[in-house]
Amino acid sequence: MKINELLDYTGQLLQVDRYRDYCPNGLQVAGRAEVRTIVTGVTASLDLLEAAAGLDADLVLVHHGYFWKNENPCVTGIKHARLKFLLAHDMNLVAYHLPLDAHPELGNNVQLAQVLGLQLDGWGGEQNLVAMGFPISPQPLQEFGMHIGRKLGREPMIIGRPGQEIHRVAWCTGAAQDALDQAIAWGVDAFISGEISERTVHLARESGVAYIAAGHHATERYGVQALGRHLAERYGLNHHYVELDNPV
Repeated sequence: MKINELLDYTGQLLQVDRYRDYCPNGLQVAGRAEVRTIVTGVTASLDLLEAAAGLDADLVLVHHGYFWKNENPCVTGIKHARLKFLLAHDMNLVAYHLPLDAHPELGNNVQLAQVLGLQLDGWGGEQNLVAMGFPISPQPLQEFGMHIGRKLGREPMIIGRPGQEIHRVAWCTGAAQDALDQAIAWGVDAFISGEISERTVHLARESGVAYIAAGHHATERYGVQALGRHLAERYGLNHHYVELDNPV
């Protein structure tokens, strides 16, 4: 499979031009022209690159790549080590950030809903990145949080009354704690994201909308796997997902 053909298809599939993002979406570091093996992971850390090289990857596909807005552009230190490794192994690095969060079939929000058993019935917020829906059955916040912990293999941080009944929820994976304002305006009972800030605690307590911080990494593992599987099935490629534990 030619890398350019794969990129054309994926760019159209994810509608990358629709989004105002904090990093470039698509090919970030060029490698060999032919792709036979894709390795997916959440973040393009050196650990992931080394694992990908061990799996003879031609393409490393991630959610969190490089060249973020306002970062130091100099190629030194950790950035130098990562880029040097990629170039030495002639591997392509491809990253999709917001387009992968929001895709209606392969995106992080939809995939997380499937893992947690949430029924999705709407979208909203900035760039339509926040999902809305409901659990299969209403349940107390404490029980709902325990369910999330079992499904994600990570105990979430829960802000709210343990006995509060959860009927409707909103969610946005990763570091979307500031979307809690939008969730409050919608009148949901709980909002799920990955990270939490100090200010989030007060907002949740004073609004009565519970906040569940389920882990940035833990909530964003599923979209990139779904995209990798989709590309492998469509083009007859090998696909490996590499899970690297991250407590955040």
